[in-house]
Amino acid sequence: MFSDLAALASNPRQSLSQILNFALVLSTAFMMWKTLSVIADSPSPIVVVLSGSMEPAFQRGDLLFLWNRDKAAQVGEIVVYNVKGKDIPIVHRVVRRVEVVDKKTGSRDMRLLTKGDNNVADDTELYARGQEYLDRKEDIIGSVRGYVPCVGYVTILLSEYPWLKKVMLGLMGVMVVLQRE
Repeated sequence: MFSDLAALASNPRQSLSQILNFALVLSTAFMMWKTLSVIADSPSPIVVVLSGSMEPAFQRGDLLFLWNRDKAAQVGEIVVYNVKGKDIPIVHRVVRRVEVVDKKTGSRDMRLLTKGDNNVADDTELYARGQEYLDRKEDIIGSVRGYVPCVGYVTILLSEYPWLKKVMLGLMGVMVVLQRE
């Protein structure tokens, strides 16, 4: 193992090639993410279900695909939204739509009330202080258009067990070294 590391250090061209290949993989993944973001008109076109609040529709660990081009969310539609001041998106169903008219400008805005299928009460307790409804334009990340079951569970494991990230990185490093032999 150490002889492989010494060989990499003695051959800078091979080391640079591996670094550039790794950078290419990362930049490709980033470009794919950004392309999906533009196509879906969502800052986060793919999210993972983190809790059981939407069971039986979605289970913890399901990977959701979002679309944000349809601006008029309907009652019954499942949306993903961000709460002001919190980083974790929430996946819940729209249970009420309220149209608000600005008295000064006459413009109409859509407000939404959401609830998890597995929850007893609506989400008003989850919203920011003083907020009764979600603003469709500001708070909603996207509407769920598809999902893949269980695929996102790796993300949950890595966030709940930080030591697992180190183990996985170590295993990848060992695999790279063993691949050289």
